[in-house]
Amino acid sequence: MEAKHFKFWPDGVPRTIEIPDRSIHANLEASAAQHPGKPAIVFYGASLSYSELKGQVDLVAGFLQQRCAVRKGDRVLLNMQNCPQFIIAYYAILRAGAMVVPVNPMNLTGELRHFVADSDARTMLTAQELYPLAAPLLQEGVLDHIIVASYAEYAGEPASEELPEVAAAAPEEIIGPGVVLWRDALAAQLPPEQLVIHGSDKCVMPYTSGTTGQPKGCVHTHSTVMSTILAGALWISTEDDARVLATLPLFHVTGMQSSMNGPLYRGSTIVLMTRWDRDIAARLIQRHRISAWTNIATMAIDFLANPELHRYDISSLKNIGGGGAAMPQSVAQRLKELTGLTYVEGYGLSETMAPTHINPPSRAKQQCLGIPICSTDSRVIDPDTLAQRPPGEVGEIVSSGPQLFLGYWKNPEATAAAFIELDAKRFFRTGDLGYCDPDGYFFLVDRLKRMINASGFKVWPAEVESMLYAHPDIHEVCVIGSRDARRGETVKAVVVLRDTANTRTDGASILKWAREHMAAYKVPRVIEFARSLPKSATGKIRWRLLQDQENQRTDRVRT
Repeated sequence: MEAKHFKFWPDGVPRTIEIPDRSIHANLEASAAQHPGKPAIVFYGASLSYSELKGQVDLVAGFLQQRCAVRKGDRVLLNMQNCPQFIIAYYAILRAGAMVVPVNPMNLTGELRHFVADSDARTMLTAQELYPLAAPLLQEGVLDHIIVASYAEYAGEPASEELPEVAAAAPEEIIGPGVVLWRDALAAQLPPEQLVIHGSDKCVMPYTSGTTGQPKGCVHTHSTVMSTILAGALWISTEDDARVLATLPLFHVTGMQSSMNGPLYRGSTIVLMTRWDRDIAARLIQRHRISAWTNIATMAIDFLANPELHRYDISSLKNIGGGGAAMPQSVAQRLKELTGLTYVEGYGLSETMAPTHINPPSRAKQQCLGIPICSTDSRVIDPDTLAQRPPGEVGEIVSSGPQLFLGYWKNPEATAAAFIELDAKRFFRTGDLGYCDPDGYFFLVDRLKRMINASGFKVWPAEVESMLYAHPDIHEVCVIGSRDARRGETVKAVVVLRDTANTRTDGASILKWAREHMAAYKVPRVIEFARSLPKSATGKIRWRLLQDQENQRTDRVRT
């Protein structure tokens, strides 16, 4: 491991960490013992104390063991939007000794069928609005049990405009073979069996889509999950009474660690949102004196674009940051001017249980992944020869550390392809292209396969997007490649304009602006306007979908 970045290391943070041999559920037990009456979760006007949270976790765990026959090592699907029941279910599955399989609540029946079949799960915990999509799996005998929750049963009675429709929906009486309502599972009052769970036991299996093929399950242990909980708690210091705004989806590893597992480890209060709403987010920051908020660039962009933002007091914020995509410099600067805070970016994947890199909070660089965190060794290598690249040269980012997953579930070929050995250490191949600067900070260029080759010039879409975000009338943008008979490929930008955009802003004016702000070969030759850009459940712009649509369009033109 090269030591260039150590001179920028956060004060008081150890370079290596020891991972305790215990379960993630033990973190909740410790916080409940220390802060029994403290609010653990605040959900639209209602709260759940640490003691209440632990009590309900135990009851759901007992029900899973005694009524659903869940045993140590089994996989259990968790399919809900952000809600208190997601957190209770997550920890109940762990308390039962099983492995959480969190899935995107936007999945349809066919996609759920793949997760169930691939994971060999026989039990699912879901929400009532998602139950119709899961019900066929019971009827087919693919699943044996489904526990169905209603968000409204955990919500308070705030102003009507604050409560998303899905969270306000009245509890339904769902009856059928294998179906149990959440409230009935709690009412059964079944205590959980005592289990010994080690750090090496399997904990959670998030699925990653990758670039091709069916989603693959990333097998994580309690130790791999614990490693980024501990590193995150050390890296980003928070006060004892921290209040965390949870807007990222908890099924995704970034939200899972930064907005659920990390805060519960520290004994913080989680202020939970089911659906993103920039006005409600600002209101909750003001009302609950939120001190920490992890988000993604698209969320921060929308938050800052709110013309009513000046009405809210957001001065309680002490830490704000995120990852998923580089924060445009112009947006980070607006945030700095508004709050005085530096947006701290980090980097990680489902395979690494969130961060392998985070910027040092007091020495952060913009549009930067940061430096390798505690006990982590990261390098930039030639994707073909595996030779290490010198500073400033682009290559594939590879990482070695305690947060690395064991491998892809039931997929030894993909697992073998995902790892290499360098200097007798196991490194994960991220598939991301980047470079390391002379200070040891890492920068992302793009996905290994997301590159536009225009007349021999390599254009990295993320770089062009970042520059276009500085345009005063652009709200969101996605850059893709478009086939071109002369250049091979050319650069295309799909643009969403701000509500306040100049009425004279058109494709020609954006191209003129781009020519003034970037090298000629990077300038988009095609501008397409859209009302919105497609996004994943985690808020990331689905560039692959736009790229596929463009390829299909050009295929039709050529034929």
